[in-house]
Amino acid sequence: MEPCTRLSHLLLVLLLLVPPSSPHQHELQEEEGLRESFLLCISRLSPGTDDRSELVHWPADASYRPLLASTIQNLRFASLRTPRPSLLVTPRSVPEVQASVACCKAHGLTVRARSGGHDYEGLSYRALRPSGGRRFAVIDVAALRAVRVDAARREARTEPAVTLGELYYAVAEGSGGALGFPAGICPTVCVGGHLSGGGFGPMMRRHGLAADNIVDAELVDAEGSLLDREAMGEDLFWAIRGGGGGSFGIVVSWTVRLVPVPSVVSAFTVRRLVRRGGEDKQAMLRLLTRWQLVAHALPDDLFVKVAMEPKVDDDGERRPLVVFKSLFLGNCSGMISQLDNHMPELGIKPSDCREMNWIQSTLYFYGYTNGQPAEVFLDRTLQPKEYYKIKLDYLTSPIPTAGLAVLLDKIVDDQGGSIDIDPQGGRMGEIPESDTPYAHRRGYLYNVQYFVKWGGDTNVSSEEEHLGWVRRVHQLMTPYVSKRPRAAYINFRDLDLGQNVEGNTTYEDARVWGEKYFRGNFRRLAMVKGEVDPEQVFWSEQSIPPLVAAKRKRRRQGGLVSEI
Repeated sequence: MEPCTRLSHLLLVLLLLVPPSSPHQHELQEEEGLRESFLLCISRLSPGTDDRSELVHWPADASYRPLLASTIQNLRFASLRTPRPSLLVTPRSVPEVQASVACCKAHGLTVRARSGGHDYEGLSYRALRPSGGRRFAVIDVAALRAVRVDAARREARTEPAVTLGELYYAVAEGSGGALGFPAGICPTVCVGGHLSGGGFGPMMRRHGLAADNIVDAELVDAEGSLLDREAMGEDLFWAIRGGGGGSFGIVVSWTVRLVPVPSVVSAFTVRRLVRRGGEDKQAMLRLLTRWQLVAHALPDDLFVKVAMEPKVDDDGERRPLVVFKSLFLGNCSGMISQLDNHMPELGIKPSDCREMNWIQSTLYFYGYTNGQPAEVFLDRTLQPKEYYKIKLDYLTSPIPTAGLAVLLDKIVDDQGGSIDIDPQGGRMGEIPESDTPYAHRRGYLYNVQYFVKWGGDTNVSSEEEHLGWVRRVHQLMTPYVSKRPRAAYINFRDLDLGQNVEGNTTYEDARVWGEKYFRGNFRRLAMVKGEVDPEQVFWSEQSIPPLVAAKRKRRRQGGLVSEI
């Protein structure tokens, strides 16, 4: 045997004796290599980080699963059946956020930012399918929870993981009850995502959206730089005030304009059960028709919404319960006078109305109607974790009687949910649709929310039945809602509308869902994305795609620019 032949034979024997590495072993080796390289990157860019094990968490770490699950609010996405993040980063300071983003980019990881985990499709912490290319990391800014109120300037500076309840409490305490902030009714939603997508609530007819009242922000961009409004420029500042979270960077602070509120506001909740018999249903349909004609055109200080939900009557039958709920920025006599003038059919009596201060009204709208103290809002666990799915429509004309009858009928389905209809109008119709990415302004009278939730029965057939209900109702409402496009709201994110495909995310493909959220503003959002994040470091199944992949020109004159 020739020497070269003997050597080949020896190598063949060795290969047969040594077992090949399993795919799992290969993944572990890759993960270990990524781990060491990433930690070195963090050490270099954030030398003040003492314990990196509390900052960076890997799938094999004991801390990984509980931290990932800690703020998952929709239990549909609590399992790890979907692709999990390659790492979970929990920065405790802005420099650590900067280092985390920069190191993710350096290692080819896309970034999903999470502040409270309330996003309805869970895109801040999960992927839908195995990546065809880049792995992803979750940067969870739950530790950034500072809020400071400057009553003299009528402003508040809030970090992204501050909840709406905590913000409301701080504003009321810091202003002696003289100031408020127009945002949503759920106190455990964090401002990081709420303000990014718009943020509507009971005061929007008087003061607009939460995003309409942002005056400054600090954002960590795709390169890890820290930019304030002046440094980022007006195009990017425009995009983050309603363009949705997770596309342009991580906002690490918002500065918002606070609004004056009267010392006394008033509210009512009136319930009308649609009992057995055709006349009862016809009477309710007439009342709902009248409400639709006037609610969007009421004085700006008066907000009257409608909710429909099932209620079991004394005979054990499911009946539609219609709930009218109102906030008036004034006393009860003023509210009753306005309703007597504009909607006497509702029959509101002085005994229906309750007077309170503004912070108490935020408690009232969430469901705390027995005089609970404002400190309730400091409990970040108020909102229970549940299985749910939500879809939303906009109305540019009232729903006709046939459509209202459909809603009343569907409410009593066994696997059904509830329906909320909120009036817009007022200030919402005065702001031009190009002022922020939220385009549903003049001519958009109401938004309609279809909501279904269920308990701990997690079997697939049960889930599909509930999901089927909300999708059927949405489909049945097609003739009655906005068209060209059928509008949607980015804070009520809905993957049924369409999805990006990683590695092939284009503006043209994304228009199928993007223009439903943003109408004509979608193109401008994509152009901003092309300028500030052409490599799509911030990517998800519904992140804004880049339209122009131009290299960003940094503004270094004045403002806050921090390079790491």
